[in-house]
Amino acid sequence: MLAYCTNVHAGSDLPQTLANLQRYALDVQARLAPGQPMGLGLWLAAAAARQCLTESRLAALRDWLAERQLLPFTFNGFPYGDFHQPVVKHAVYEPTWWQAARLEYTRDLVTILHAILPAGLTGSISTLPIGWGTPTREQFQLAARQLRQLADELYQLETETGRLIHLDLEPEPGCTLDTASDVVAFFRDYLWQHGDEERLCRYVRVCHDVCHAAVMFEEQADVWATYRQAGICVGKVQVSAAVGLDLSCLAEPAQAAALEQLRGFIEPRYLHQTLVRRVDTPQPLFYEDLPQALAEPLAAEYRVHFHVPIYLERLGHLQVLQRPIIDCLQAIQPGECEHFEVETYAWSVLPPEWQVAELAEGIAREMRWLREHVGPDML
Repeated sequence: MLAYCTNVHAGSDLPQTLANLQRYALDVQARLAPGQPMGLGLWLAAAAARQCLTESRLAALRDWLAERQLLPFTFNGFPYGDFHQPVVKHAVYEPTWWQAARLEYTRDLVTILHAILPAGLTGSISTLPIGWGTPTREQFQLAARQLRQLADELYQLETETGRLIHLDLEPEPGCTLDTASDVVAFFRDYLWQHGDEERLCRYVRVCHDVCHAAVMFEEQADVWATYRQAGICVGKVQVSAAVGLDLSCLAEPAQAAALEQLRGFIEPRYLHQTLVRRVDTPQPLFYEDLPQALAEPLAAEYRVHFHVPIYLERLGHLQVLQRPIIDCLQAIQPGECEHFEVETYAWSVLPPEWQVAELAEGIAREMRWLREHVGPDML
């Protein structure tokens, strides 16, 4: 099943969210598959989710989506507040998974997803990879306790109703879990207890974001092999592309122009974690934002957490790390993952020359590109 993530036209409250779905999602559907069902990866801010529940809007939301053949099989439960406020940066990592507000928000999303998803379908919710940076051991333990508590509630939901919903931790550069090996260590050291691995892995899984792994210089096949060997399921793939610059591939006159283009991706709203390779260091170096990386001595290669349109092959002198998407799809074994979500949320902060006149056309073009590369059965 394939969707696009609606955090690209998110609203900070329920009326704005619904208005944006009316404006953009229906337009995408008309361009992509008129008169046909289309998957949606819904994002609801915590305030909008709470409003949906307290005002008893679930039935109306379910019916509105069903009448328009919009299939909300997955939620993006990572951002908590207004994802399009002027400055988001580190705020997107709050609250953490060791804070009660994160659990309460995710519970709300479970309730909503169960109510609006047609019977017989599995739901997924991607979520924060614990927090930003390195927590204390106590914070790790609190996070694991809350995740186990939610897993128990998801087990109860499936037992009572037959509905399977799984929560998918999404590794991201600079976060507590930013590589596949981090995820495996967290599951083994904190989440699994007393032989309950199989049950927990049914309800707590991984959301694999292609862009994030590429920025971390992880090979896609290696990521999948790591999870497979550890017995950890990938519940959802976020199909996304990062920005890359390999100066060794450019003639010297073009290098200055390429670096100037890369500076054009500095913007104030989102954090653009950057990893660089230098000829004198064996491991990539991490910078929490692009300006910090560009303030350092020149590197050989840059990879930037900036979600750019997946159908592009290049951005002038810069690379679109599109190949990792193909590598990821080829690494997945049959039946290993059923939820795929295109997540290019940064259209509005792209340099002007790469923005699109109609957001819906840009989204539809991404979906067409993906369908061409993986076949129509995903749509």
